[in-house]
Amino acid sequence: MEITEHIKYLATDGQLLADAAELTGPDAPVPACPGWQVRDLLRHTGAVHRWATAFVAEGYASFRPFPDEPDLDGAELLDWFREGHGRLVAALTEASDALECWTFLPAPSARAFWARRQAHETAVHRVDAQAALGTDVTEPGPEFAADGIDELLRGFHAREKSRVRTPEPAVLRVRTTDTGDVWTVRLSDRVPHTERTAEGPADCELSGPAAQLYLTLWNRPPAGDGATAVTASGDQRLARLWRETSAIV
Repeated sequence: MEITEHIKYLATDGQLLADAAELTGPDAPVPACPGWQVRDLLRHTGAVHRWATAFVAEGYASFRPFPDEPDLDGAELLDWFREGHGRLVAALTEASDALECWTFLPAPSARAFWARRQAHETAVHRVDAQAALGTDVTEPGPEFAADGIDELLRGFHAREKSRVRTPEPAVLRVRTTDTGDVWTVRLSDRVPHTERTAEGPADCELSGPAAQLYLTLWNRPPAGDGATAVTASGDQRLARLWRETSAIV
C-alpha cells in the first residue's frame, strides 16, 4: 500500500475511535482488553500517537521511552486524544520520504514504517472503541486488512518477543478468500518464520475474508452475537495456540 493510503486510514480511524468513545463515555469496558475502560483506550492510543509523532517530527535516531499517559478524563481526555491524533496525521503528511529515524519493523522507509504502523495501531483500537459501544464494527477495506495481516505475521511475529511457539514443528496457513493472499507460518520452539507462499502441506489453515481474518488474528472477535466467516480447518490446537499466545506485548 502507498503511504498516502495508510495516512488516510489513520486519519479516518482516529476520528471514528474518538466518535465512538464520546458516545460510550469513559466508563464503558473494552471487551478485547480485559480490565480496560474507554478512558484507558484513549489514554493508551493517544500516548502512542504522541510517541510516534516525536520520531517523525524530530527524527530521533534511537529508541525513546514511551510517554506517561495523562491524568485526564471526559471531554478533556477526548480533546487531548483528538489533538494528538491530528498532530500525528499532520507530521506524517508533511514528512519527507527521505526521513531518517528509529523504527522497529522492516519497511521501505522510516516514513512508510510509521504510517503503516500507526494506521494499523489506530484501526485495531478503533475496533475496540466500536465494540465498547456495542455497535457493528466498521470493517477495514480488504487491501488494508491484508496489509495488516502481513505486518502482524511477517513483522511482529518475526521478533523474539513472539510467544507463538510449539514444542514440535508445525505449519499454520493463513489465506484470505477475497484478496488471494496466502501466508505460511512455520512454527517451532523458536521465532515463527512466515513466507508469502501456499507451497507445501499445512497442519491448520485459517481462512476467510481479509477484514474478518485481520480482526480474528488480532483477537478482536465480532461485537455482540456477530458471526465471523473465518474458518479453521485441520489441527484445532494451532488455532487455539494462536488465540492464547499471539497477543502483542
